[in-house]
Amino acid sequence: MRGAPRALGGVPALWGDIHMAAIRRTVLVALSALLLAAAGHAQAHIVRLVIRQRVPAFRGAAFGHAGRYELLVGTAYGELDPDDPHDRMIQDLALAPRNAHGAVEYSMDVVILEPVDISQGNHAILYEVPNRGHLALQRIFNIGASAADPSRNAGDGYLERLGFTLVWGGWQADLPASPPALRLSVPVAHNRDGTAITGRVLADYEFRRATPSTMLGWSFVGPENGPAAVSTDNAGALLTEQVHAADTPTVIPNSDWAFADCSTTPFPGTPSTTHICLRGDFDTNHIYRLIYTAANPQVAGIGFAATRDLVSFLRYGKQDAAGNPNPLGGGALTTLGVGLSQDGRFLRDFLYQGFNRDESERKVFDGLDVHIAAARIPLNQRFAQPGYNAVQHETRLAATQDMPLSWAVIRDPVTGRVDGILRACQQTHSCPVIFQTMSSLEWWQERMSLDTTDGAGHDVALPDNLRVYHLAGTQHVPARPDAPRGICQQRPNPNPQQPALRALLPRLLAWAAHGERPPDSRYPRVADGTLVPPDQASTGFPHIPGVTYNGRLLALPNYDRGPGFDAPRESGVISVLPPRPEPSARQYVVLVPKVNSDGNEIDGVRSVTLQAPLGTYTGWNLRRAGFSEGDLCFLSGSFIPFAVTRQQREATGDPRPSLEERYHDHAGYVAAVRAAAARLQAQGFLLPQDAQAAIAAAQASGVLR
Repeated sequence: MRGAPRALGGVPALWGDIHMAAIRRTVLVALSALLLAAAGHAQAHIVRLVIRQRVPAFRGAAFGHAGRYELLVGTAYGELDPDDPHDRMIQDLALAPRNAHGAVEYSMDVVILEPVDISQGNHAILYEVPNRGHLALQRIFNIGASAADPSRNAGDGYLERLGFTLVWGGWQADLPASPPALRLSVPVAHNRDGTAITGRVLADYEFRRATPSTMLGWSFVGPENGPAAVSTDNAGALLTEQVHAADTPTVIPNSDWAFADCSTTPFPGTPSTTHICLRGDFDTNHIYRLIYTAANPQVAGIGFAATRDLVSFLRYGKQDAAGNPNPLGGGALTTLGVGLSQDGRFLRDFLYQGFNRDESERKVFDGLDVHIAAARIPLNQRFAQPGYNAVQHETRLAATQDMPLSWAVIRDPVTGRVDGILRACQQTHSCPVIFQTMSSLEWWQERMSLDTTDGAGHDVALPDNLRVYHLAGTQHVPARPDAPRGICQQRPNPNPQQPALRALLPRLLAWAAHGERPPDSRYPRVADGTLVPPDQASTGFPHIPGVTYNGRLLALPNYDRGPGFDAPRESGVISVLPPRPEPSARQYVVLVPKVNSDGNEIDGVRSVTLQAPLGTYTGWNLRRAGFSEGDLCFLSGSFIPFAVTRQQREATGDPRPSLEERYHDHAGYVAAVRAAAARLQAQGFLLPQDAQAAIAAAQASGVLR
C-alpha cells in the first residue's frame, strides 16, 4: 500500500480497513502466480512501457488532498503467445508473424494523468477505453472540462479531487493517421504458406450531404481505415442502394461506380483500394451497401489482450521486462474501467471473452462503468470493423447484436443456448462489480430490453454484482440546448446525464473497493408494466401535433454468417454476406419504456430536468424528408417543448399541460426544480453541489418570466 487512507468526495476512507477476505484473495492470487511461473507457464506481458513525455498538468493547479497532477505520454510494447489458452481465442493470432522467441508483438499508445505524489491519490486507477481513440473521461465527469487535451482543462476537477489516476490505452487498430487519437499497432495475418488472406466484407454508408466518394471505412461517427479491397477491379463486387433499412436493395451497375477517389478528380476518379466513388454522387436519401473482397486482415482482437495486459501491469507490476519502472508503482488497490458507447460494448465483450483474468489468474478490473452500451463489438473477427454497431438504420447488419446480450446466464428462447455475458468470469471467479447506465435511446436502437429480459418477454433477475440505471428520458449523448434538428424531424434531446454519472462514480468505487452496496437498480420492468411493446397504445405516448410516432425500433433475427463464425462470441470468419436470417418459429420480444401523459418515461433515474420538465424528452427521433424519412434518426432523441400558456396549447390541440398550467409562474418552476433536486440527492443520484447548480440555473432561467 502507498500512502495513508483518505476520504474523498464524501466517500468513506476505503483503504484503511481491507477485509481479511480480500487479503486472503490477494495471497491466493500471489501463490497462483508463483506456481504458474515455476511451471514455466508462457505469459503475455508488457515488454516495455516507454514514457516519452512527462509534463505538469493543469498549469500546476492542485486538487484537494491529491495535489498537483502530471501528464505522462508513452507507448506500451507487448507480446502474446498464440499457444497460450488465455490468448488462443484471438482470431488469426496463430497466423500472425512471430518474433525470435515465438511471440506476436504489438504496441499501444498510452496516456496517464496521475498525482505528482501518487501516495496522495486514492490508490485507484480509472481506466477509460478510448472511443475511436479519443479521451472523454474529463468531459463525462468534470463540469466544464474539454475533451481534446486531458491535461489542459480539468473543469471543476471532480475526478482529480477524488484522487483518481486516469489511464487511457489504444485498442483500435484501424484508426486513420489523422486526426490525433490513441491507436493500437498490430500485425497482419497471412496464410501459413505466407500468401495473403482474402475474404468478403460488407460495408454500409449513409450521408448527411451528397458526396462523390468516401473511404471504405467511413461511418456516421467518423472515418476508419476499413479493410482495403484486394484490387481496384470491381468485378465480383456488389454495390446496392435502398431508402429504408427494411427495403429490398437495388443493384447499382458496376459501370456506375469504382474503387477510386473522386474528391479531386471527377468519376471515374483516381483508382484506390481504400475508396469508393459513385457516378452522380452518393445522396442523402439512401443506404448504400458494398460487398467486396478484401485482403490482409489485421489481428484486431489483440485489442482485448492489450487492454488486459496494460491494466494488469499498471496494477500489479513493479517494472517491465526491460527493467523500466511501473510509473504507477504497481500499488493500485482498485481498478475501475469506463466505457462510453462503442467502448462500453468493448467492455461487455471483454468480459464475455474472458479477458478480465490475466495470465497469472488475477482479476484485471474490480469494477466497470458500462455507459450507453447494450450490445457488443465486432472486434475479434477477421476483417474486423470495430467502429460499426447495428442500429435501426445505420450498419444494421453488423455483427454486434447476436445473443447473448443478457448479463445473467439464461436459456435463449430462440436458439436454446444457455449463456450470458458473465458466464466466463463467473466460471473463473473474476467478475467485477458493474454499473450499466443506459439512455432511453439504447432501448430503441440497441434492443436494451434483451439485457434485462429473457428475450421472450419476461424479466430476468440481475446478477448480484450488477446494477442497471436507466437514465430516463435521455438520448445517447445529450444535445446542447440550442442544437439544431439536422436530419431529424424534432429537436435533439438535451436532458443531461452528467449529474447522475458524477453521483454514481464514487458509489462504484466504494462497492468495488470496500463492498459498500450502491443504490438499487432503477430500470423499467415487465412485471410492473413499465417495459412494454413499442406500439403507441402500449407505451401511452400522447398524440402531439406535428409529431409522428411510428414505434420503430431495432428488431433483428438471428443471422447465419457462415460456418466459420461463432455467433455467441461475435468472433470468427464471416463468409455469408449479406447474412441470412436463421429460420425460427420464435422471434425475440423487444420492449421499450412506458411513458406518462406527457410522453416522458416513468421509471429509472429521472433527472431534475425530467421531474420539472419543459417538454417531452424521448430516446427516439425520426429522419426527415430527404434522409430516409421515418427511419430512426441515428443516435438522437427528441425534445418537444410544452406550450407556454393554456391558450397557446389549446390553439394547436396539444394535450400536454402548458408551462403556465404546471408551474403558474417562475417561482413555481424554481420550487419544482428544488423539490426534484432534494429527492434525487436523498436517493443518492445527485451530488449536493450539482443540486445547488440545478436550482441556480432554474433561478437564472427565463422560464415563465
